[in-house]
Amino acid sequence: MNLNETFAAVRAAGRELALVNDETINQLLHSVADAAIASSDYILSENQKDLERMDKSDPKYDRLKLTEQRLKEIAADIRNVATLPSPLGRILKESIRPNGMKLTKVSVPFGVIGIIYEARPNVSFDVFSLCLKSGNACLLKGGSDADASNRAIVKVIHSVLKDYHINTHIVELLPADREATTELLHAVGYVDLLIPRGSSGLIHFVRENATIPVIETGAGICHTYFDEFGDTAKGAAIIHNAKTRRVSVCNALDCVLIHEARLHDLPELCRELQASNVIIYADAKAYHALQGHYPASLLRQASPDSFGTEFLDYKMAVKTVPTFEDALGHIQEYSSKHSESIVTENRERANLFARLVDAACVYTNVSTAFTDGAQFGLGAEIGISTQKLHARGPMGLEEITSYKWIIEGDGQIRK
Repeated sequence: MNLNETFAAVRAAGRELALVNDETINQLLHSVADAAIASSDYILSENQKDLERMDKSDPKYDRLKLTEQRLKEIAADIRNVATLPSPLGRILKESIRPNGMKLTKVSVPFGVIGIIYEARPNVSFDVFSLCLKSGNACLLKGGSDADASNRAIVKVIHSVLKDYHINTHIVELLPADREATTELLHAVGYVDLLIPRGSSGLIHFVRENATIPVIETGAGICHTYFDEFGDTAKGAAIIHNAKTRRVSVCNALDCVLIHEARLHDLPELCRELQASNVIIYADAKAYHALQGHYPASLLRQASPDSFGTEFLDYKMAVKTVPTFEDALGHIQEYSSKHSESIVTENRERANLFARLVDAACVYTNVSTAFTDGAQFGLGAEIGISTQKLHARGPMGLEEITSYKWIIEGDGQIRK
């Protein structure tokens, strides 16, 4: 397989995109949102083909599934992106040197962004809308699990682009096979940035094998620490929401850390989880505290593997810690640096947690479910960066731009 012709076409289309004004881009985004709703029967029928090939018990099933309501939410996110100010052409810095040269640091697109993702067809819409608004062309590499859904979505997008007489190569969906992944990982000279979205295995594979720049996103091993000064009602609501709102997403709760002085509150903190049949893997002290208060069929003894696991399922670990410092140590050892939360009424403790925990998003008395581009006011997200180079946390429009220096003068030469 040789995809260089496709890569070259996308790169050329990206250069054409620089000539499209922001007003046209916003109109186009609204048209894509309208088309997503108008074509819902077609998109959902293609999505059903993918769903029929997947076991309903697979944690990825929920991420793969599209519904009329989810399409409406996707369309709303696309419209939100259209309302945001353009991230391009922003003057980031400006100065005049002693010799009269004027220096201006201006935001610009990356150029071509490649996205490798698994069973998440909503990503096709999200990535396109963000890349279009930020002046980037995009190469989509979805997984075989969602190939029918992704192809339907890109077909709808292409039909709108044709109506606006815009080169359809600004968004291309690559074949779903592994050979296409290999080609994309080594698309030097064609792709400026590669973003993997999916399991930790996928992200590690891309990081270790790519020969083009990569931003790591997605893998979320998320903790909530219930401090000795925590409010039980707040803690119970936060734990329930973070664990059960959507178990298959990266911001879902994986491990509750509880101060041993508050073990008597653990049954109340976990009570609402029973309704969702959440399996709890508890250490010895937590297990003892839950015995007789949580269904025996859902209560298990924790093993070493219970900690540091991204469950993506109705499963959760509970770890007892004797001190605040031990909670910090556990998070430091097992966190994927995605989202971490503390439940406490002690402001000094909360501030210390926020300062010392090394993660993209650190919460105080808030569910980790809010780690999301739309929830952060970014319109949508291209991924949640868990690294520190260039961008961190939900990546919206500003995070998928770079910058260049423009130097103006009047014949200056360097001596």
